[in-house]
Amino acid sequence: MPATETKVVRSVCPFDCPDTCSLHVKMEDGVITSIDGNSEHPVTQGAICNKVRHLNERVYHPDRLMHPMRRVGPKGSLAFERISWDEAYDEITRRLKDKITEKGAESILPYSFYGNMGILNAEGMDRRFFHRLGASQLERTICNAAGSAGYRYTMGAAAGIDPEDTVHSKYVLVWGCNLVSTNMHQVMYLTEARKRGAKIVHIDVHRNRTSAWADEFIGILPGTDTALALGMMHVLIKEGLTDAEFIANHTKGYDELIAQAESYPPEKVSQITGIPADVIVGLAREYGNASPSFIRIGNGLQHHDNGGMAVRAIACLPALTGQWGILGGGAIKGNGYYSAVNSYKLERPDLMPDRNVRSINMNRLGEALLTAEPSVDILFVYNSNPAVVAPDQNQVRQGLMRDDLFTVVHDLFLTDTCQYADLVLPATSHFENRDLFASYWHLYLQLHEPIIEPMGECKSNFTLFKELGMRMGFEAETFDITEEQMIRQALDRSTPYLDGLAYEDLERDGWAKMKLNKPSMFPDKIPTPSGKIEFYSAAMLKAGLPPVPEYVPIHEPEELPFLLVTGPNHSFINSTFGNQDRLKRLEKQPTADMNAEDAASHRLQNGDKVRIWNERGECRIAVKVANNVLPGVLVTQGLWWEHGNEGVQAVNSLTSQRLSDMGGGATFFSTRVDMEKIE
Repeated sequence: MPATETKVVRSVCPFDCPDTCSLHVKMEDGVITSIDGNSEHPVTQGAICNKVRHLNERVYHPDRLMHPMRRVGPKGSLAFERISWDEAYDEITRRLKDKITEKGAESILPYSFYGNMGILNAEGMDRRFFHRLGASQLERTICNAAGSAGYRYTMGAAAGIDPEDTVHSKYVLVWGCNLVSTNMHQVMYLTEARKRGAKIVHIDVHRNRTSAWADEFIGILPGTDTALALGMMHVLIKEGLTDAEFIANHTKGYDELIAQAESYPPEKVSQITGIPADVIVGLAREYGNASPSFIRIGNGLQHHDNGGMAVRAIACLPALTGQWGILGGGAIKGNGYYSAVNSYKLERPDLMPDRNVRSINMNRLGEALLTAEPSVDILFVYNSNPAVVAPDQNQVRQGLMRDDLFTVVHDLFLTDTCQYADLVLPATSHFENRDLFASYWHLYLQLHEPIIEPMGECKSNFTLFKELGMRMGFEAETFDITEEQMIRQALDRSTPYLDGLAYEDLERDGWAKMKLNKPSMFPDKIPTPSGKIEFYSAAMLKAGLPPVPEYVPIHEPEELPFLLVTGPNHSFINSTFGNQDRLKRLEKQPTADMNAEDAASHRLQNGDKVRIWNERGECRIAVKVANNVLPGVLVTQGLWWEHGNEGVQAVNSLTSQRLSDMGGGATFFSTRVDMEKIE
């Protein structure tokens, strides 16, 4: 009997998570048998989450798609027949050409996000293909667009401090971020900071794993974070806890900010946020008296009507207290600025026949499918599952059910979106791809080389759109290239942070750290219009926005008594992993956290089923009664598939297609509902 060949190879976690972990994958005779963290990586240091530890169960899942399929039953039936790739390509190219001739390329819409964070497979050959086609452009704003816009108005770029330096922080605000579930390596650094004397305060709408780990939890009403930030500013300014020299040298608009903060005394802010006034005062004093202080700004608080302003206001705090430039001081909203590659060479926007082609916001997919003119007649979905993740699900699914809409879905599984597909194409896992990975939190680029051959007839996004481009007769020099060639193009950018990084460097070492020789680019380089941190933003005024941070309530009708927040859970990443039995068992079932006072007034006990509804839809779900949320707040966790989960209903049937105050972001968490017990 031949001996088993066992080896351990390097890989990278591909999922939409800031940590972008380096992995060690054990293989026996070419089959993945176990997955662990790579202890040699400077940031992730061998620690990985439970989801990724069992990633081989996803790769070898019995429901994995292995060949192209064509729908043979009505939409919604999941009735498909096997076809060849040649048949699939022939039908796609014929329909694309016919539709372009009939109505123009704007009737074609790609729909994708970051189900795979590999740069080539998320924003490489696909962008080239749809640019060259002349299709409608998709505004990919479902996640961090509002907060990124708000942060840029204050700071000029999506950049913060090196997370490795946060071990030196002495006072930490984790604001709107469940780190334990969504950024575990930041927890590791801050745990070390606490050993060195740091205090960690968690501010969130929901008491969760991070609240239990932190030293103090402050519960806040959803959508009121701007008011809390302004209330802190009021105390900092009144009590002289600001850094006058830093403000004079590196900021713009301090006088205007003083006038604005005057209107937010702690008593008023308490009424808005649900936080006692003395807690607000104590929070501001602790923050103002500590140095270095650090704020980890999360994604959750930006998913409101006022989400961009909330992040903009919080981003003002480190400047007020002069924390930028101090080791362990400042903030992180994102660090994509440092590791940005050459997106122009990757995506080739110059290929677009018409640079004025329309764009469609992905948060308004339902509206686009039902009312856009010219109509969207071909939808191409990849790296996403819009029948679960997009807001206002009833409209989305009504649009997907259109008989005259031709939908192609490229995925690893028959997701809920595949129920509405005309063609389903099998996708590779990242283990089967060569790709380049960047983190939007730490400062390392990583090269991933395939460790297994493509399974069945699966193709990567890169290969799919490359081959479609060639089938369409597009230019060979643009489309008939290799992954290595595209990675070299991506690295071809003059920036001090890449500092001449070459493909060979990544091939040899696996990763490279961006060159940041100081705690952050701030305050030496502040790429705002004024060259200073902007408390007052003329650009915001020009855009019709308040130029100084200002609290504006969410837009939902107040006659509905509950604020609903639809947050992530511990075992899924959006809807990814929603079909894996091991992880579903850990999460048990979808629940809605409810304050005990509210439960008592509605005669509800733990586990009772309720109907939650508003004008957009309804959802039936079990309640979890505890004091994890403030009165008047409901929090659900996780985007569960309806397909394969009897009785589960999509919580995004309740969320709105409204856009945030800036950046065109989603407003998932600015949702009001009513609720009743199901007898």
